[in-house]
Amino acid sequence: MTLPSHGNPVPAQLQALGPYFALDLHDPDEPPQPPWRPMGELVTDASVLADRIEAVRAFLAAGGGQAADAVETRVAASVVHLGLAARILSPALALAVLDGCAGPLTLAGLRWQPQLGSAFPLSRARDTVTRSLGTEADVADALGSGLFDGAIAELATATAAFGVSEHILRGNAASGLNGAATVLAAARPEHAPRVRAVLARVLRHPALAGAGAVVDGSFRRRSCCLIYRAAPGRAGALCGDCVLTGRPGRR
Repeated sequence: MTLPSHGNPVPAQLQALGPYFALDLHDPDEPPQPPWRPMGELVTDASVLADRIEAVRAFLAAGGGQAADAVETRVAASVVHLGLAARILSPALALAVLDGCAGPLTLAGLRWQPQLGSAFPLSRARDTVTRSLGTEADVADALGSGLFDGAIAELATATAAFGVSEHILRGNAASGLNGAATVLAAARPEHAPRVRAVLARVLRHPALAGAGAVVDGSFRRRSCCLIYRAAPGRAGALCGDCVLTGRPGRR
């Protein structure tokens, strides 16, 4: 994968992986033009994240034929956090694994079009993907320090204000990373061993250590994203990697 040196195109190989991986690249010195907005607003303006959480809360409630206030704010906040984290992590993982490109990334280095859903358009500052990496350990360490000490940490701090515990937030990030790795390995099987090796090492990063693990080829997080609680009677289905899967009375 060769990153474009000018313009603002979507790297073709990322786009081919699907909407979660699609990425624009922008010049950080040029102000965003509508419909693009700075993603840093999620931490600089509390109303932006609050509005998104309320919109998702209403959507989740409507899915169960309920009023919005039937869904706990922290449930909607966790779902929002999981979607945002997965969207940021997916192209970052692909860039790092497929082309050895990674670097420090904060929310200020990202732009978005905040449509509902987790596959919203995303753009990354061109100067944050210039670092060249070689070994799987280098890739994993760069992702760990660049993202989990940067944009993902910022996102977790902002979401925690809505009642989501650190335990759940860590699990969401681990789940989002594993989801991206699963799709990437399936789409590019020639890189699957490298993807799995990077995933295993990043899951040991201090920000994720203990949040989840791959056992016998299957990932299981050690927390729950809470989405089951959005259903009437808080009896919704569980995600496949949920810590509650397999427990008596759960499905």
